[in-house]
Amino acid sequence: MMTDRRDFLGALAAAPLLLAGCATGVSPGRRYAKVIDAHAHWYPREFVTLLEQEGPRYGAKMGKTREGFTLVESVPGGTQTSVLKPDMIEFDLILKEMDEREVDMYALSMTNPMVYWCPPQFGLKLSIAHNDACAAACVKYPQRFVGTISLPMQDAKLAVAELERAAKLPGMRAVYLAENINGKNLHEKEFWPVYERAEALGLPLFLHNLYPTGGERMKDFFMINTLGNPYEAGYAAVSLVNGGVLDAFPKLDVYLPHAGGTFPWLIGRLDYGIGVGPELKHMKKPASAYLRRFHYDIITHSPTILKALIDMVGVDRIAMGTDYPQGMAVRKPVDFVESIPGLTRRERAMILSDNPARLLKIA
Repeated sequence: MMTDRRDFLGALAAAPLLLAGCATGVSPGRRYAKVIDAHAHWYPREFVTLLEQEGPRYGAKMGKTREGFTLVESVPGGTQTSVLKPDMIEFDLILKEMDEREVDMYALSMTNPMVYWCPPQFGLKLSIAHNDACAAACVKYPQRFVGTISLPMQDAKLAVAELERAAKLPGMRAVYLAENINGKNLHEKEFWPVYERAEALGLPLFLHNLYPTGGERMKDFFMINTLGNPYEAGYAAVSLVNGGVLDAFPKLDVYLPHAGGTFPWLIGRLDYGIGVGPELKHMKKPASAYLRRFHYDIITHSPTILKALIDMVGVDRIAMGTDYPQGMAVRKPVDFVESIPGLTRRERAMILSDNPARLLKIA
């Protein structure tokens, strides 16, 4: 079989990465050096224990599944249950699955119920439990994990104080936020002090869906996942763009889950709306001018669509993230990235390794 010239040149360019991988202990059987999953979920044992012991005092309804897993049946304002499975808690299971998936490093982050549903002081207590446990994991497994910072965003002053504290902890590389805070969009001015400190500290915002709006209409056919979560990424991106956050904080990096959700694919409508919508007269630039202000994960489940996104925003803005181990996760990310049409080996290595490493400041 004749080797494609672009792939051959890409392989030469990627050779230093492969050699570096061998030097740092990456298995020579791996196809790429230091594959990084920037969108992977866990629950610290300390967080789970705190939820079980004190959560009911603040309205959390806790239970157990038939298998004995901790279950968050509901929290105030929440619309989904949360099963806190062992492979989202126990590091022996997490590491085993990482190896099976050919992933060398996770950026650890939580998923629902997160910490916004309760009074601010308990939200702070949950955040501290998460952040301290996250830092401890980074110390114990420095080649396998970096951390994201959880904040009690229902009280911006507490959030800024915890951000200042947690940013000094080892291994913490991003600020983790939901795409709405108890129904409030992210452009609300009360959240700007957090963005200001994140920018000053050089920490990107890592966004994630939490209880998508319109849950009642999406209760059927798994729509809350197939439709709801990508919608939330679109709301968040448009809020940050049209609400002036990205203009006010020009050095702030933002990582969007679900490959940006609806935002990239509605960019023509968003540009056109600026010319016809009186609520958008304040916009000085088209929405498309902000496409490269974001980084995007790979969760499209379509190599063709991800290639279209790469053509739209540039391969340097795609940082591998999979939502593992959730139901819509990309299970075999290396296989998926290798299936994207028209990429060189060097470009695949950028997605799997270089881009998440740059975003998360991983050497």
